[in-house]
Amino acid sequence: MRLYIKNMVCDRCKMVVKAELEKLGFNPISIQLGEVKIEQENISEEEKNGLKLALDRFGFELLTEKKQQLVEQVKTVIIELVHYSKEILKLNLSDYLSEKLGIEYANLSAAFSEHESQTIEKYFIAQKIEKVKELLAYGEKSLSEIAYDLNYSSVAHLSTQFKKVTGLTPSAYKSNKKLERKTLNEV
Repeated sequence: MRLYIKNMVCDRCKMVVKAELEKLGFNPISIQLGEVKIEQENISEEEKNGLKLALDRFGFELLTEKKQQLVEQVKTVIIELVHYSKEILKLNLSDYLSEKLGIEYANLSAAFSEHESQTIEKYFIAQKIEKVKELLAYGEKSLSEIAYDLNYSSVAHLSTQFKKVTGLTPSAYKSNKKLERKTLNEV
């Protein structure tokens, strides 16, 4: 059985979810960001409620509605692409998501916009800007390297998008002593 869990955005999240599942007697077969496959084919309402409570204590949410699950899958693919993947996006985002999830982009887009009050594209840009903030805070890469790593066409494009989202240029952000970043699930 597959379980879809909201706010799983990193490897530590996967460890916490695995530990909670095992405490409750579930046997996780595989754990990915936002999705867990367990050995059990069915779980009772009582078990489901216990799992919801256990996950809720750590800021996770068990998703039971199909559209919510789909939205979380889209977010997970984007988070993996922006924050964890070394591959450069060779397709446009809509084709990439459709290919990765096996669902027409129009359906993904409609479900996402309905549940998130923003478009997939805006969410993707917000994730990229958070990654830029992270890389700027570390100070290990130049803006040119960051632009290349995040598949921007130019440093100017990155800078324009960064200012549009944050209100600051990348250099103004970097020189700011209070570098404010969001957690991935807050984006």
